[in-house]
Amino acid sequence: MFSSVPEHVAIIMDGNGRWGKARGLTRSEGHYAGVQAMERVIDACIDIDIKILTLYAFSSENWSRPKAEVNYLMYLPVKFFNQKLPGFMKRNIKILVSGDITTIPDSTRKAITKAMDKTKNNTGLIVNIAFNYGGRNDILQAVRQMAEDVQNNHLELDNINEGLFENYLYTKALPDPEILIRTGGEKRISNFLLWQVSNAELYFTDVYFPDFNKEMLMEAIGSSEARHAIAE
Repeated sequence: MFSSVPEHVAIIMDGNGRWGKARGLTRSEGHYAGVQAMERVIDACIDIDIKILTLYAFSSENWSRPKAEVNYLMYLPVKFFNQKLPGFMKRNIKILVSGDITTIPDSTRKAITKAMDKTKNNTGLIVNIAFNYGGRNDILQAVRQMAEDVQNNHLELDNINEGLFENYLYTKALPDPEILIRTGGEKRISNFLLWQVSNAELYFTDVYFPDFNKEMLMEAIGSSEARHAIAE
């Protein structure tokens, strides 16, 4: 299949709303189709033995979207985990979340924290959901924590290095992604994992996320492999 499968793949799941609009549907219906595509991608990662999948589900900038759309995006994790958590347990999937979930609605936060708690001892695919996440905020909150630790004499200023800094990021339990995939035609990182993808392969596709599937995931990985082979 591949000479080497990336350990960690990150995906910006873009184009859900435009997918819905192109089909005469609402943006919310597009987001629901994106959730179904997310399930397929999770299955694909298990099939090809990817260990970690990080999905950009809700950015800190998404609060500026219409209220009805934001409310639906807050409802989706509740519906998703209520339906899929038993299956995740059977398949040994571990759920992690990166982002500030202290400011999201209680029902959404409870659904997310329940999923993390129930799956915390699972040892299969790690699905890391970036929810209310922003790359700049991730770095700032890490700096604040480090400053507090220095101020409280829990950390020596001279001991600060890249490895230590990474332990303060939302993704502290995870290695950096080897490849970042963005669907939907845009060629931007959009404030996603700014520190973590500094050395990642970037792969952009015009395909809207609801149409993204296993074959396209494999194509992205294969393209990354080919570029590495040429570079070597």
